[in-house]
Amino acid sequence: MKGQDDRVAFSDDPVGNDLSEEKEYFDVIGDIHGCYEELRDLLQALGYEIDGNGLCRTAASRRKVVFLGDLVDRGPMTPAVLALVMDMVASGMALCILGNHEEKLLRALKGRKVIIDHGLRESMEQLKGESEQFITEVMGFLDSLSAHCLLDGGKLVVAHAGLPESMHGKQSRSARSFALYGKTTGGVDEFGLPVRENWAKDYRGQAMVVYGHTPVSEPKWLNKTICLDTGCVYGGKLTALRYPELELASIPARRVYYERSRPFD
Repeated sequence: MKGQDDRVAFSDDPVGNDLSEEKEYFDVIGDIHGCYEELRDLLQALGYEIDGNGLCRTAASRRKVVFLGDLVDRGPMTPAVLALVMDMVASGMALCILGNHEEKLLRALKGRKVIIDHGLRESMEQLKGESEQFITEVMGFLDSLSAHCLLDGGKLVVAHAGLPESMHGKQSRSARSFALYGKTTGGVDEFGLPVRENWAKDYRGQAMVVYGHTPVSEPKWLNKTICLDTGCVYGGKLTALRYPELELASIPARRVYYERSRPFD
């Protein structure tokens, strides 16, 4: 493994991330990782309608989906997930932020040198069957995503790996890197993976921070933060947080799609 999941130096985030005027009711969905069937089932359980082409055509009343990134890699249907999410964003039914897996997939699609691991191989193989136009659309979509967003007057912050208060709304290299990867101690655990710092235990900000990235068996609130990555691709479940109600909804994985390197936190 190269560094922390093959990370690179970032330029400043070119995309505006202050969407605080967005005040709809939100359904924030954690890491999908190519698990299209579970995503479809979860959306339907939340009141969205999926048509015969596998796309969302009717939004739940007054609601908008927010995808927390890591749409891709490891799971069986990455192109279908991308098509659904891209269509929902284009139609105004959803927002999406960038995850570290999208960032790496984008570099691979642009022909840059990356290590094909952590599930990227599965995405690249699945995308081989797609048209050149679709690949171009995927690249443009991923290029357009911010690493974090402020919503509901700044009361809600969504970031793939979380974000401390001092970085909320910042379009800097450090904020982008933290939002995509979190922060690590510099050490590795017994599985050879980076040891992540628990930034949430010291969080004292006013905004709620909803994030994913680090699989947990059950989402739990800690200092106004919550992780929604419940490891669907590893046989866990796909989870959504309904905001502002703060209700959780989930769909169990149909099976284990990818073996996890270490147990859930």
